[in-house]
Amino acid sequence: MSLRRPRPAAKAALAAICLWASPLSAATIVVPAGGDLHMALTNARPGDTIALARGETYVGNFTLPQKDGAQYITITTEGPDTVAENERMTPEAARQLAKLRSPNNQSVIQTASGAQHWRLALLELQGAASGSGTDQILALGSSGPSQNAVAQVPRDLVVDRCYIHGDSLVGAKRCVALDSAATTVTGSYISDCKRIGQDAQAIAGFNGPGPFTVSNNYLEGSGENIMFGGADPAIPNLVPADIRITGNLISKPVSWRNERWTVKNLVELKNARRVTISHNIIQFNWSGGQSGVGVLFTVRNQDGGCPWCQVEDVVFEYNLLQHAGGGFSILGFDDNHPSQQTRNITIRNNVLADIDEKNWGGNGYAFLLVGGARDITIDHNTIVQEHAHGVVLADGPRVLGLSFTNNVARHNDYGIMGSDHSPGADTISAYFPAAEIVANVIADGDPARYPRGNRFPSSAEFRAQFVSYETGDYRLVPTSAWKRAGSDGEDLGASPVIAAGLPKDPRSSRPQP
Repeated sequence: MSLRRPRPAAKAALAAICLWASPLSAATIVVPAGGDLHMALTNARPGDTIALARGETYVGNFTLPQKDGAQYITITTEGPDTVAENERMTPEAARQLAKLRSPNNQSVIQTASGAQHWRLALLELQGAASGSGTDQILALGSSGPSQNAVAQVPRDLVVDRCYIHGDSLVGAKRCVALDSAATTVTGSYISDCKRIGQDAQAIAGFNGPGPFTVSNNYLEGSGENIMFGGADPAIPNLVPADIRITGNLISKPVSWRNERWTVKNLVELKNARRVTISHNIIQFNWSGGQSGVGVLFTVRNQDGGCPWCQVEDVVFEYNLLQHAGGGFSILGFDDNHPSQQTRNITIRNNVLADIDEKNWGGNGYAFLLVGGARDITIDHNTIVQEHAHGVVLADGPRVLGLSFTNNVARHNDYGIMGSDHSPGADTISAYFPAAEIVANVIADGDPARYPRGNRFPSSAEFRAQFVSYETGDYRLVPTSAWKRAGSDGEDLGASPVIAAGLPKDPRSSRPQP
């Protein structure tokens, strides 16, 4: 390890530029191959950079200590950036990065209690290749009882353009644990987060308050690619909040269908508040460990110690959700332990494509509304289901405050259907009292069964409205009667911004609206 620190300036000069004294004192701490990274972490001061040797591997379990001060300490690979700012890391670009590898099932990097202002940039973080792999490769904060007060939560953490992955053969249970505050994960490639017989996630957070920003990443996890909640917080009354999940590719490799990894969902919220999920491609989920539904807003008091758990104030918009056995499942109350009610969920301006029971298992419903959630808005979505039971399936207590407007879909077998009720008006009366269901297209549906103000073309007429139904361009043709036919004067279905489709292979660049 070597230390390069600028010589101190004369007192007069320091007085003249006192506002800049702290940045000028920053050092670059070089840790060569075989050097002592533990010592570098201990000695680093706010504002310093720890530079690791290009292409070299550092094996160990490293802890980011608590430091006073409001400047970031950056750990990075020395030399020029392999990926520019605001771009996304790829495995190919990561070949030149410094590599940190865990030798066991413990995290390669974890945080001390109260750690703050650490930045990881342009690094490769690897799980162990032996046993069942590493439990948590990057642990930002702790989900255990040792972190039982907000003052102990690590904060102001940045993960920027890193390659984080489990072993290709044994995987890792969790690649990034977000039990922290004020944390950003951006421009990173996170993969091989997979387990057999257990849930595994690319990113999961249970015991940190947020805010969290997860942007422009590739996220690959077998159980849930990204999840908040799922274990009872050790901090009383904690709900992860102010979460932004934007511009990511959230996907499972289709090759996993022929392997034994436990596959459940793509995105799940079990305890979260004020969440925005936008401009993502979310794809490839099939019947396996569960029924194949892609996105779950399912409140859970997981182990009975979190009666305050809630899913609330969620906006899901401008996303492409495709290739899955079901679209969304929304649960009103935990059916195992007491919880708060799921409420105020908005799903608008999305394309749901290839939500298909024949291709991916499950039942192909676009929306499952169970357990009595309330204040659900489903607006301006384009829904493509060639083989499916229907559009909406309801079960359990009534859903108060449903608004289902300006969507385009095919009826398939049952359209809007509730348990023990017939499709259409009978279900709507039983499960969705005082619902607003208007200005929708329900192709092949029976107009006599549904409220007035909706449209019921044939499947052939449905397909003909789009620029290219076969290739996934779901913008309306200029002559479509659905243009400007919405209850708000806009086109029916998803906005043309998203209906044209996002990039098909955006692993190395950000999906753009």
